Amino acid sequence: MSKRFAHEPDASRFAYYDDETLLSTLDYVEREGAISLTRAFTSPPQRGHGYAGDLVEWAVGQIESSSSRRIVPMCWYVGAWFDDHPEKTALLSR
Repeated sequence: MSKRFAHEPDASRFAYYDDETLLSTLDYVEREGAISLTRAFTSPPQRGHGYAGDLVEWAVGQIESSSSRRIVPMCWYVGAWFDDHPEKTALLSR
């Protein structure tokens, strides 16, 4: 098994794979100075393993390291992730 993260800008998403199997996705919309994380999804057979949380953490790290954009958590799961990671709240849009 080879797990990997990917940024897929043509699909406006971040993705988490195990070999060629798609485990989880995080969709986004880019706006002026911000990126809205709109939908976290894990395929039903893969749920309960923490894949969405791992993907959100990776995506937030990518956004933080590659731009000055603020994050707008439009998805309840992303909002809950930020609640659990208060050290990252400075990245949120005001």
